[in-house]
Amino acid sequence: MLLLDAAARLFYARGVGSTGIDAITAEAGVAKKSLYNNFSSKAELVAAYLEARHDEWLGLYRRRLETAKTPQERVLAVFDAYMDHANFAYQDGFRGCGLLNAAAELPAGAAGRVAVREHKEEVEELLAGHVAELLPGQDERTAGLARHLAFLLEGAMARAGLEGDDQRLKDGRTIAARLLEGM
Repeated sequence: MLLLDAAARLFYARGVGSTGIDAITAEAGVAKKSLYNNFSSKAELVAAYLEARHDEWLGLYRRRLETAKTPQERVLAVFDAYMDHANFAYQDGFRGCGLLNAAAELPAGAAGRVAVREHKEEVEELLAGHVAELLPGQDERTAGLARHLAFLLEGAMARAGLEGDDQRLKDGRTIAARLLEGM
């Protein structure tokens, strides 16, 4: 959809708060009425953007998962999907996790922040599922390692966004691979 694609480009490049409806409709090449025929408000458009970013990442992860043969490779597929996201051809360069960037601009308790938290929790659950294959019957250890990997991934993504490239994600993946060696 033209409007959602335009909003996604602008929200990622400029931020949610700094991007007005006029800029989105101009970027999409449509009338303002078209936006309101599809979305009842900017908040609804932001929610659609967050959902699209989540779905986009899940698609990258699923593609990586198709070639992962071992539990370790499945854990690393999560890191690889983040690197794939970092290497998209962004209009104004890579700025880190679009979901976290948006959440940082939203007030506490906002539906968008909840959606971002749920995405991050889902990523940790995916990691936990793969770690559980390595540590069957060790639920507490599995949860702790999955949390550790999720923190590693988020820290790497934050630094990658600040530095504008995927090197910190590569570093995070290397650290994760070392943690998983011999399990």
